[in-house]
Amino acid sequence: MAVDTTPVVSVSWLQEHVASPGLVILDASWYLPGDDRDCRAEFEKTHIPGALFFDIDTLVDSRSDLPHMLPPPDEFTAAMRRLGLNGDDRVVVYDSAGLFSAPRAWWMLRVFGHRHVSVLDGGLPAWRAAGGRLASAADERGADRPSGDFTASAPDPALLRSLQQVREAIGSGKEQILDARSAPRFRGDVPEPRPGLRSGHMPGALNLPYAQVLDPDTKCLLPPEQLTARFVEAGIDLQQPVITTCGSGVSACVLSLAMAQASGLDAPVYDGSWAEWGRHSQ
Repeated sequence: MAVDTTPVVSVSWLQEHVASPGLVILDASWYLPGDDRDCRAEFEKTHIPGALFFDIDTLVDSRSDLPHMLPPPDEFTAAMRRLGLNGDDRVVVYDSAGLFSAPRAWWMLRVFGHRHVSVLDGGLPAWRAAGGRLASAADERGADRPSGDFTASAPDPALLRSLQQVREAIGSGKEQILDARSAPRFRGDVPEPRPGLRSGHMPGALNLPYAQVLDPDTKCLLPPEQLTARFVEAGIDLQQPVITTCGSGVSACVLSLAMAQASGLDAPVYDGSWAEWGRHSQ
């Protein structure tokens, strides 16, 4: 299925449209647990004016012991309505790393049927570099949005893969598996950061560390032709379906975003990723 909204927007685009009615900006900053950073506190201190905080760590299935599994649609609906999101809003998501966790929010919204969503290329660092205004929670006190009317649809099967579906894909060879983790983790040269997980990768999987689809200086996505080259160099046949995976379903979304930008096609995410696969005997 082809994407129906441009996957990324530039800082200049957002500066031009930031005051447009119906535009919602979400800060989806998130870091690995070992980074010891409080993203919500950082958001409260500094964010793009008018932005709302999309908390990746709480927008999860609380019944699962896996990190970052999609919440049920009714819970996602309630959370988005509390944020003030409406079904016809145009959404732009960013993060404070440049481009790391924002694609997870982009993917989640699209999984639940909201296709009018893009990622800010280069995120908060690019916004700062361009001289964009910044705000704090204190600056915007009393400016909360009213509840929205967003309603999540059932998860789009074209964008999501389960453990069983990944097993079937590996067995049939009909879908390629692309892992966004670092090369040492993919090869099994280093222990996994989460306890109780085996090291290594899924049979037949290919590896493209998510940082390799980004400009190392700006943290923006590479141009489409360079993204295509990165996928081909990793061994991906862009004429065949691709499933993305990673450690816990966050950086896999960077590869899905990059594929949407490069080819206009969707690459479903294995939500459980290695956090699930690495603890099972396959």
